Amino acid sequence: MAQINLLPWREERRQELKRQFLVVLVMVALLGAGLVLLGDRVVNGQINYQKSRNSYLSDNISELDKQVKEIKQLQRRREQLIERMRVIQELQGNRPIIVRIMDQVVRTVPDGVFYKSVKSKGQKISIDGIAESNNRVSSLMRRLDASDWLGSPNLDKVTAAPNYGDQATTFNLTVKIELPKSEKEKKEQ
Repeated sequence: MAQINLLPWREERRQELKRQFLVVLVMVALLGAGLVLLGDRVVNGQINYQKSRNSYLSDNISELDKQVKEIKQLQRRREQLIERMRVIQELQGNRPIIVRIMDQVVRTVPDGVFYKSVKSKGQKISIDGIAESNNRVSSLMRRLDASDWLGSPNLDKVTAAPNYGDQATTFNLTVKIELPKSEKEKKEQ
């Protein structure tokens, strides 16, 4: 039988397989590195895209915040103007009422009573005056109470004033402003 030495051939084959393995290993390593780089670029691209979207949203949000502040300022200004208009309308509406009240104050003065000062604060009128007698003050209070526009007279102080006459007195009283009731309110009572 012939003797064939297969050792060198096996050695060559082993070396060839080793080279092929190393080539495949290098190719796989290069492919893995390429995939890692590609994945890194894709992820970085997505991060940059998201950052640009976030900055766009932040810019628009800050713009909208400015608009919201401007709207709030306009609403405050509008409320102030409405309040002013309401006050002006109230004053315009009260103008004839004040005239009526002053007319009632004058009409209720009986003979022998003189006003030194008349002051109005809110819904109360303060009257300082001189009367020839206490009966005149009582008459004034009854007239004020009977008035449609005035009511609840309250005598604060009465003092004798002999320099104006024997029975003369000075007085201080307050009276409330009461608007007359309408026909419907009178019928309901």
